[in-house]
Amino acid sequence: MANAIRKAFAAGADNYDRARRKLVPCFDDFYRSAMELLPFAPDDRFEVLDLGAGTGLLSAMIAEAFPKARLTLFDLTPEMLLIARQRLKPLGKRVRFVTADFASAAPSKSYDAVVSALAIHHLPDSGKRHLFGDIFKYLTPGGIFINADQVAGETAAIDDRSRKLWIKGARELKVSEKDLDAALGRMKQDLPATVGQQLAWIREAGFIEVSCSYRNQIFAVLSGAKPLDAPRPVQ
Repeated sequence: MANAIRKAFAAGADNYDRARRKLVPCFDDFYRSAMELLPFAPDDRFEVLDLGAGTGLLSAMIAEAFPKARLTLFDLTPEMLLIARQRLKPLGKRVRFVTADFASAAPSKSYDAVVSALAIHHLPDSGKRHLFGDIFKYLTPGGIFINADQVAGETAAIDDRSRKLWIKGARELKVSEKDLDAALGRMKQDLPATVGQQLAWIREAGFIEVSCSYRNQIFAVLSGAKPLDAPRPVQ
């Protein structure tokens, strides 16, 4: 499965960012909602882990909003991380890149925020639950987990309607049929879960203040905080 996903995204790496604004019709609100959940002041120093970072789009937004933040980008696809390296090159040592399957690779340090955008839905449900537990372990007490992702509808009918409305919205933004077909091809590898399922798994992992702060058709922003009195990660 991981190899199939890597190949699918490697093939479209060059065009991925160009098409994303049209393939995510709610792009601005979706990413803004994720950014607004970061509980830091603009001049704070903190560590961020971006899982499934792709071309570094979300990390770039965080780096710009928080000039003293340090970021680690995990992604399975070298072609995607190459674009991220180019995008974030001016940040120098503030950024670290790791080519690895984030579902199985264990970070070597703890983080104040773990973020992910449009990546975790590639994992089977058991993988999502396991990952949420791992994220809880390597967050510092009081740290935040933010997952801006693709989600499934609560029923087959809701899911079908949401996907049709998503395609309609993308076409209204003049997405090319080539880009849409490529996205639909990549989505054959997807394994999205419902918002309700994922919120339950995030709570199960130990998070508090668990919520869905944004939803638009097949896109949602989920989050949870690690309690301040939780044990610190073992280094």
